[in-house]
Amino acid sequence: MKTGAEQGLAGRRKFLGLAAAGMGGVLLAPGIHLIEIAQAATPEASSKVRWGLLIDTTKCESGCTDCVSACNTENGLDPRPSPTSAQWIRKVEIKEIRTGRTSSVPVMCQHCAEPPCVDVCPTGASFKRADGIVLVDRHTCIGCRYCMMACPYKARSFVHEVTTDQKAHNPRGKGCVESCTLCVHKVDRGDGTTACAEACKKEGHEAILFGDLKDPNSEISKRLAAQPSKQLRADLKLNTGVRFQGI
Repeated sequence: MKTGAEQGLAGRRKFLGLAAAGMGGVLLAPGIHLIEIAQAATPEASSKVRWGLLIDTTKCESGCTDCVSACNTENGLDPRPSPTSAQWIRKVEIKEIRTGRTSSVPVMCQHCAEPPCVDVCPTGASFKRADGIVLVDRHTCIGCRYCMMACPYKARSFVHEVTTDQKAHNPRGKGCVESCTLCVHKVDRGDGTTACAEACKKEGHEAILFGDLKDPNSEISKRLAAQPSKQLRADLKLNTGVRFQGI
């Protein structure tokens, strides 16, 4: 038997689904409708894997923004960000208080095993796939921004303006919240990497490594086993899918 809260959530989802269907789909860009995207067949995520990133800050150069540019290009984000533009990756300079040593760190959605954004979402728009990738369902996002307030990494952005020149794999809409998808479209078609990791490797830095955290034979698992790593805000015990070495 469902609780009152569960029944209320189910009712809200049903209402939103019927409303969208009645409108024939919300138009995001010419030729792209939310309903059409929702009905498109996608591979089912498996709990046998957990996708994640390992970032070696000793290889990440200060001032380099290749990962940011690659993310923007891959996902149709503004190449010249304004104060209100969506930003899926940002470079942050971290300074160690005792030694004064600084590290340049790319910060994005950490794809937590216990994501606070999912806990606070009133419609279920924020969700975690079986393979650990945390996403936003734009069909049910109402733009309340509770998830933005709950995220300790400030990894989510609100789309303030009507978007143009969108990518077919990443339909975007004004009034929705979005964040790093871990290039889920590339994961689902078997590319085995992300745009940021590709760009970093192309430039010879190789500071970002994508892989399966559950596979002991994967390169990412081997590196994690060989050297200690850290999670951002490990005190929150969110069990993040993005790990850092060198900080």
